[in-house]
Amino acid sequence: MVFIHGVLHDHSVWILQSRYLAHHGWNVLALDLPGHCRSAGDAPSSVEEAADFIGGVLDAVGVQRAALVGHSWGSLIALETASRLKARISHLVLVGTAASRFEVAPLPPALHERSLVVYGEQDETVPLASVMAWARPQSLPITVIPGVEHFFHGQLPLLKSLVA
Repeated sequence: MVFIHGVLHDHSVWILQSRYLAHHGWNVLALDLPGHCRSAGDAPSSVEEAADFIGGVLDAVGVQRAALVGHSWGSLIALETASRLKARISHLVLVGTAASRFEVAPLPPALHERSLVVYGEQDETVPLASVMAWARPQSLPITVIPGVEHFFHGQLPLLKSLVA
């Protein structure tokens, strides 16, 4: 199984990947898309382009089943990738889904039972009402962590245990 995050622009997902999932036996493929974090070049021009890239990487390394995780903008990429590769996605984790900043696609119904949506109650970047408005028509549960902001400072151990 491969754990993929679309954008490594924050430390919470990096810690979740490198220190927890890899330590517990996951094969981790960390993608730092162009234009973000330490990478050079232009960022993908669209979520669709980023999803195509991730699908291509999975094909190139021969991954048949993958777990995807995305934080903020990365959650949009994870959703788009999951929509395109439904049968190949074993689990989906969306953290701080950027529902107020972008048009967020619905979660494919086949993935509802294999998905976790986590949100910080005090998220200063994405209002809770936006995430609820996205989830409500899908009857999609959201795990809200009280008192936590967009990057889950101080609650990374809890985030790790929820993903586990």
